[in-house]
Amino acid sequence: MKHFLAITVFLCSASLAIADEGMWTFNNFPSQKVKQKYGFEPSKEWLDHVRLSSVRLAQGCSASIVSPNGLVMTNHHCAHQCIEQLSTAQKDYVASGFYAKTDKDEIKCPVLEANQLVQITDVTDRVNAATKGLTDKAYNDALKAASAKIEKECTTGTDVRCDVVELYHGGQYNLYKYHRYQDVRLAFAPEFAIAFFGGDPDNFMFPRYDLDVAFVRIYENDRPARTEYLKWSPEGAKEGDLAFVSGNPGGTSRLLTIAQLEYQRDIALPSALLRLAELRGLLTEFADRGPEQKRISNGMLFGVENSLKGLKGRYEALLDKNFFASKVAAEQAFRSKINLDPAKKRTYGSAWDTVAKATSELKQIRNPLGLLEQGSGLSGFPSQGSGFISQLYGIAKVLVRSSEELPKPNEQRLKEYVDSRMPVLKQRLFSTAPIYDEFEITTLTFSLTKLREVLGPDDPTVKKILGKQSPREVATALIHGTKLRDLKVRQALFDGGKKAVDASDDPMIAFARKVNPDARAIRKKYEDEIESVEKKNNELIAKASFDIYGTSTYPDATFTARLSYGQVKGWDENGKYVKPITNMAGAFERNTDREPFALPKSWLTAKSNLNLGTPMDFCTTNDIIGGNSGSPVVSKNGEVIGLVFDGNIHSLGGEYGFDEALNRTVAVHSSAILESLGKIYGANRILDELRPQQGSGGK
Repeated sequence: MKHFLAITVFLCSASLAIADEGMWTFNNFPSQKVKQKYGFEPSKEWLDHVRLSSVRLAQGCSASIVSPNGLVMTNHHCAHQCIEQLSTAQKDYVASGFYAKTDKDEIKCPVLEANQLVQITDVTDRVNAATKGLTDKAYNDALKAASAKIEKECTTGTDVRCDVVELYHGGQYNLYKYHRYQDVRLAFAPEFAIAFFGGDPDNFMFPRYDLDVAFVRIYENDRPARTEYLKWSPEGAKEGDLAFVSGNPGGTSRLLTIAQLEYQRDIALPSALLRLAELRGLLTEFADRGPEQKRISNGMLFGVENSLKGLKGRYEALLDKNFFASKVAAEQAFRSKINLDPAKKRTYGSAWDTVAKATSELKQIRNPLGLLEQGSGLSGFPSQGSGFISQLYGIAKVLVRSSEELPKPNEQRLKEYVDSRMPVLKQRLFSTAPIYDEFEITTLTFSLTKLREVLGPDDPTVKKILGKQSPREVATALIHGTKLRDLKVRQALFDGGKKAVDASDDPMIAFARKVNPDARAIRKKYEDEIESVEKKNNELIAKASFDIYGTSTYPDATFTARLSYGQVKGWDENGKYVKPITNMAGAFERNTDREPFALPKSWLTAKSNLNLGTPMDFCTTNDIIGGNSGSPVVSKNGEVIGLVFDGNIHSLGGEYGFDEALNRTVAVHSSAILESLGKIYGANRILDELRPQQGSGGK
């Protein structure tokens, strides 16, 4: 981490971001900087083409449209949930792979949604007018109401998604209008063994030998969508090439205050790491019970291990004394600059101390907030350390909440229940994805046990939830007793609203009703007393930086469309140069026939037919973060040269800063995708759609 000392942090930077740093918005891309360094200036037409050919997978990944027939390329691990949900004990597509030989063989993913960004509008003045002169709760309520109103006006149909996006921590607000595709069908996926070759030991490492790719297709009116698309590069990536990554980085914390970073370092990250480590142990034990248990828990275990390693990298970055000292110095320098101007000092000077006070108050409620309210939704995945890791509980919670929220005016609802969010909520609520009782009981038992452990057995909410029963007794009774697996039951409760939900004797609905008052209360306390203060004062800090720097640098990532630039390049480590491109021969050399370094049978059978010199994976200096998975790597010609699936170990500190000397994006080479589709999988229908063609993509 010593190289972080060289980072020029945003708040004390001059008007330029250094090196290849930056996850830039498409309407503020530094084309001139790219021209100065690489001799190529992306035009508005080039930027529009790349933006329209890129999509966001609403469940947390990126992708790109790569044929005129709506074929979409992403990572296997981004499509993993779909592949797993479509699998059975008899047909495990995760293990064996999947290929639709005809369009009729493509299978609809239960909950996958693709968003194509079609328009960006600056709504900063409108939002600021709604919040002018307000503070704390009144400010936060006005901000949410204004956003909900703007989004509703923009959303003209179920095929349109509109999000008000907060940039620069409130310094700017943009309205992002998307074309929404909810009919997304699986077309091709290789075996998990090659998509995640090397497993957790190789995760965030390089050299790599993964074919982490999957193809889905977006449909509109039951026909493949016809839209802008990226064509395939005839040559693919070569060392030294200029490379662009178009994707949706999930979130960075480069603009947080020191108080907020200290909270992450001292409290949030250590707690999350411990919780994930415990959950990994539970899932590993569950998978060891048998092949079916392994199959149904594989996706969650993959996510937990990925999060564990990623958060560990962030934690180590914040523990680095030199790096943290550079962040402290940056904040102090910026505050000194503000304090030199009496007018700026009056307007902005107290913002940092106010944020620090709010962060201190967050420490007091973080446990009940995380356990009772955050991270327990329809995905069933423990993103925030929820006390209720269960898909069935997530369904019940949404049914209870929607019965309360939907009768309210749109502007007064919780944000996940506003009109603009209803299509995705309904898609998940009425998903046909399978739910497995044994797994549900195991994860819910674990999370209820942690709820009791962290809050204490004498906590009133814990006593209300568990009574005199053990966590396993409660979980078993709820999972075995509920009828929420039945889509007709869910639909009736949703359509019947509050009257039907209040009258329901379903045990999981009754349980969610029991939890709901305390969960809502802690959320309200957080939003009114902490979130509102942080948002308002972070906005003041952002406006202070705007007074000095304007939009000459990039905002923190927000899981919205961004474009980064860099080049195919290795790095020096311990006196040795790490070459930026591997080849397919390396995969066979790394093969041990034992997990996680066991190549699938299809690869071993096809070895003699392969060109083993074909590039396999490569790395670039592009600035990315989680959420960029599935992003296309694009050449200056606007053609696909690779597919992002990871970063190297040094990139994990990229949550808080960027170091071009070490941070690397890791991608599958476009040539490896073609070679494997044709010679290993016989996926000629897919291959024919991707074959290099003349010119640039279009409608």
